[in-house]
Amino acid sequence: MASSCKVRCGDNLEYMKDLPGESVDFIYVDPPFFSSADYYTRKGNAAYGDRWKGGLDEYLGMLKPRLAEMRRLLKDTGTIAVHLDWHAVHYVKVMMDELFGRGNFVNELIWAYKSGGATGKRFARKHDTILVYAKGEEYYFLAQKERSYNRDNRPYRFKDVEEFEDEEGKWYTMVNRKDVLFVDMVGRTSSERTDYATQKPEALLDILLDSLCPPGGVCADFFAGSGTLGACALRRDCSCLLCDSSREAVDIMLDRLGLFAQEV
Repeated sequence: MASSCKVRCGDNLEYMKDLPGESVDFIYVDPPFFSSADYYTRKGNAAYGDRWKGGLDEYLGMLKPRLAEMRRLLKDTGTIAVHLDWHAVHYVKVMMDELFGRGNFVNELIWAYKSGGATGKRFARKHDTILVYAKGEEYYFLAQKERSYNRDNRPYRFKDVEEFEDEEGKWYTMVNRKDVLFVDMVGRTSSERTDYATQKPEALLDILLDSLCPPGGVCADFFAGSGTLGACALRRDCSCLLCDSSREAVDIMLDRLGLFAQEV
């Protein structure tokens, strides 16, 4: 089956209820962060609001039934990655333990970046957190490799350890990717930049998809924003379900994904 992205504008909870259970291999969601802020496109149009009159209880009350539906949609081999920051990640971690089971926790990934978060009153806040949970014990995971540079950038010459020298003469080994991901935010002049606030970089989603979504699988993002997951999924011949309540977001997604996206 050819890969495609189905895009829905509307309430993601109602959309998920209409989808068949155990039909999705991987879910990534980047929901509101409980930041008490409003976000806009570069044109000044509203992207979404992240203000909650009922405080944390209202925020978690919005998120819990949606995460429960996402669990229903996952295949037994599926995983979910929930992208948050310091505002509410600890509360959502407890909720995820309840919904998925503490034993199905896979990783707490740290996305570290350079921009934003600086102040004279605390250490600069330069990371987000991505909670990864599995539906069951036999979940899909494909380990990825990354460079690990030797101390002093010299060869160790250990027996049975393969070492490599880079273009600058520094020595390294290849190890399984670690749970701290150093990925730059989308730059102002980047070709992937869209007219949407809080857009996440394709390089970050590439890492998640490479490890957590099987080739040709079905992935989904029910807080889809600018559609980054869809753009990355299509390059892998994966099908994707995208949903957002913002008409602005959906129009950006449709424009970004072109002929491969269908509004449903």
